[in-house]
Amino acid sequence: MSDFLAAVERRAYKQALYALRDNDAALDAVQDAMLKLADKYADKPVDELPMLFQRILQNVIRDFFRRQKVRSLFSTLFSTFQGGEDSESDPLETLEAATDSNLPESPQAQVEQAQIMAAIEKEIARLPPRQREAFLMRYWEDMDIAETAAAMGCSEGSVKTHCFRAAQTLSTALRAKGIEL
Repeated sequence: MSDFLAAVERRAYKQALYALRDNDAALDAVQDAMLKLADKYADKPVDELPMLFQRILQNVIRDFFRRQKVRSLFSTLFSTFQGGEDSESDPLETLEAATDSNLPESPQAQVEQAQIMAAIEKEIARLPPRQREAFLMRYWEDMDIAETAAAMGCSEGSVKTHCFRAAQTLSTALRAKGIEL
């Protein structure tokens, strides 16, 4: 279980960050999803964990939005207090890359790769939520269509449509920026 959680933590954080657009909320969502998985499904086979974890993470994200909606309703009704904004730093950027990672050798190539990744992440964040969810599960989490459909609670045809539209939108936006992959 711990090996699985260690392997998915970075991707899960990015996925939550794209959805929630708040570092602290994303870290909390990933932590909650991991705790729920470990608490409720520790006895499940390892091959079932990715789909279960994705479903739990998506439910935690939806719960966050539900709570946020209720809180904002009550805070606007009963209070004028507005919280301050936190810094936009990414705590995962401070971690060292594994030695077997695909980090380029030269500093110039590292900067170019970082700029391309930032552009890709920015465009992924702009995708509609369902397209982003399908795209991340299929291509970042490497889930098949059936697993993605089950995790998203929709048909396989919907997953294919969301993925196609997301890939088309990303391709067009990146090409407009001069990025060819």
